[in-house]
Amino acid sequence: MTKFTGLVLIIFIHGFFFQTAFAQDERIALVPLPSVDDFTRGKDGWGLGLGLGIEYETAYEGSDEFGFEIDPAGALQWRREDNIFFWAGEALGWRGLRADTWLLEALVGFDEGREESDSDKGRLDGLGDGEEGFELVLQARRAFAADWRNWLVGRVIAGENGNLGLFGVGRRFGDKFDGSGSEINLVAVLHDSDFANKDFGITAKQSAASGLDETRMSGGFRSLGINYNYRHIINKNWQIFGEALYEHYSSDVRASPIARSNYEAEVGGGFIYVF
Repeated sequence: MTKFTGLVLIIFIHGFFFQTAFAQDERIALVPLPSVDDFTRGKDGWGLGLGLGIEYETAYEGSDEFGFEIDPAGALQWRREDNIFFWAGEALGWRGLRADTWLLEALVGFDEGREESDSDKGRLDGLGDGEEGFELVLQARRAFAADWRNWLVGRVIAGENGNLGLFGVGRRFGDKFDGSGSEINLVAVLHDSDFANKDFGITAKQSAASGLDETRMSGGFRSLGINYNYRHIINKNWQIFGEALYEHYSSDVRASPIARSNYEAEVGGGFIYVF
């Protein structure tokens, strides 16, 4: 066991045994979905949650290499009735509940781009680093009832390096309305040619430097995916969360020399302390 892992366990055990039990208390989350964090405890004003997450994931889009990554978790939020403004990592945004069955969200984020060094086996050598850029993300979920048991979801990502759309259905498991429990989403993903070439295209210059065939991607169907989210509220301050994702690429994507695998996958989890 590493020193870091030991420290995390000590903090987690301390919070579990020495904080006042709170897991059974119902709180009013903006919506009772584990994937939508709400640290305001149902009250107008500021909410803050900070923690750490660890993921085991593919090294880059289309990679057959996997690795661990540790990232900060949580967000700074400000709530006004059914609206939450938030700052989470490299994203600044807003989400709002309308008519109890519509969850709307808009945010501006930053895409760091792919780097040659993302492949430990040198699979990206000669391709250079991908371009960074800002992205605008618009998302809507439409529940079939106010209990948010089942819903439709749509998301559009518009950025400097292309556009992507996601459409699917989701279902929530569990009976609480505090944001704990689990949910699953099934989605279809589309991309335009710019977004496709950002991840899987190879220019003539890159082909000459890498030895890979020049590849020009067209827009269209990208993948089918399934995503699972879990959140458990231990007490007033401590939460644990988990996520698993699997995305199976279309035949057009799999034809790219960059796609060493037919899928992308990740699994992760972590903890958050709510102030």
